[in-house]
Amino acid sequence: MSLVKLSHMTKTVDSTDLELITQTARDYFEAWYDGDVERMDHVLHADLVKRGAGQDGPNSLRITTKERMLELTSLGEGREDGADRSLDIRVEDATEDTASVTVRSAVYHEYVHLVRTPAGWKVANALWRYT
Repeated sequence: MSLVKLSHMTKTVDSTDLELITQTARDYFEAWYDGDVERMDHVLHADLVKRGAGQDGPNSLRITTKERMLELTSLGEGREDGADRSLDIRVEDATEDTASVTVRSAVYHEYVHLVRTPAGWKVANALWRYT
């Protein structure tokens, strides 16, 4: 079960966009948990940059590209992380073509930036750490 909360909007987006933004964030996490490369590929922007804070030391940022994220997904790296699939998804801010979302799960605390493309909302940036 997921909890979705809207924190603050600089510009009103309609309920359809809010649902699409939330679904993109949910798909991103669930694709990771399920090892679903097709679903993950669908939600990631081609120029994704994902950073893991403190993974290799206190001043480090581990960087993951879309290609690496798809590879890790195909290897099932996130399957164990999905034992508890509860997600707290909060749309912090949204405009016509950008959104900032905070997602908390049993394993991760992640700040996700989405961008609207002709193919729909895509995850463009992410900063995460273990919960």
